[in-house]
Amino acid sequence: MTLTSTRLSLPCGDITLVGEQWGDPGAPPVLLLHGGGQTRHAWGRTAQALAARGWRALTVDLRGHGDSDWSPDGAYGLDRFALDVRRLVPDLGAPPVLVGASLGGLASLIALGEPPPVDAAALVLVDVVPRLEEGGVDRIRAFMTSAPDGFADLEEAADAVASYMHHRPRPSDLSGLRKNLRQRPDGRWMWHWDPNFIRPNAEGPNGFDDHERLMAAARAITVPTLLVRGGVSDVVSVDGARELQGLIPHATLVDVAGAGHMVAGDRNDRFSAAVLEFLEERRPA
Repeated sequence: MTLTSTRLSLPCGDITLVGEQWGDPGAPPVLLLHGGGQTRHAWGRTAQALAARGWRALTVDLRGHGDSDWSPDGAYGLDRFALDVRRLVPDLGAPPVLVGASLGGLASLIALGEPPPVDAAALVLVDVVPRLEEGGVDRIRAFMTSAPDGFADLEEAADAVASYMHHRPRPSDLSGLRKNLRQRPDGRWMWHWDPNFIRPNAEGPNGFDDHERLMAAARAITVPTLLVRGGVSDVVSVDGARELQGLIPHATLVDVAGAGHMVAGDRNDRFSAAVLEFLEERRPA
């Protein structure tokens, strides 16, 4: 059976976010929030797997990413993203499962762990914890700032991705890259996010590396929680995962062998299976 999605336009304070909905509109919702520099398309196969098992999967381009609006003032602190989560959740009709990768996971952690907490059914953190490894974060930042003037063609973009994600085979079909790039009038291809996202934040510290704040938010989490860690991730270490389990004692940890920081893209079948197993145990009656 081929599943199709419905495009969504989601008013969210000062901007409008763009998303997609998969599955029965009356089914329990799962809100999937991607990492920094990604788009909603990072969740495509997982969203279809969720819909096929009776869940309503909603994938959203975060502010400044994909087809969603850019922040009018160019600011992208963690509070902005957490507030967007708080604005999205009440319109879903039922408390959703929040699935957040990296940036999306940090925004979900703050939205759930700081007042006023959103009403969520569960939390899935995808390769993100309060204490991230500086080396891995620096490598991400270096990649995101490595091509300020974009790429001449998709082949050049694919080479850059292959150099960064050396554990993943370089794809022969480059059509998927079009979902993460936009073409300028002069023909050059740019990543599909606002360059201000990686520039110094005019509001002050962006909060992404505020370890004490993130630890405090984690301690306040009471909903069922799953951490899915990439087995070869250089962003979340084994010690970082253990620290999270100390902060959220009821949290479950799954390591996905062979996956790096972008777990859903590296080993999608294993990632989707882990999430579905966690959700099936908590499906609303």
